[in-house]
Amino acid sequence: MQGTVNKAAGKVKEAAGKVTGSSKTESKGKAQQVKGELQKGKGKAKEKAKK
Repeated sequence: MQGTVNKAAGKVKEAAGKVTGSSKTESKGKAQQVKGELQKGKGKAKEKAKK
């Protein structure tokens, strides 16, 4: 769940950075999306390990 939240928040930050012309905010958004993807992968691996 946390991975999905981070990915969504990252997309919002990235879009805000594009709209405002802030490359720093855009980069932070992209990084947060990557963090979300990693968290989702970690969660899937934990679920698979439980089985």
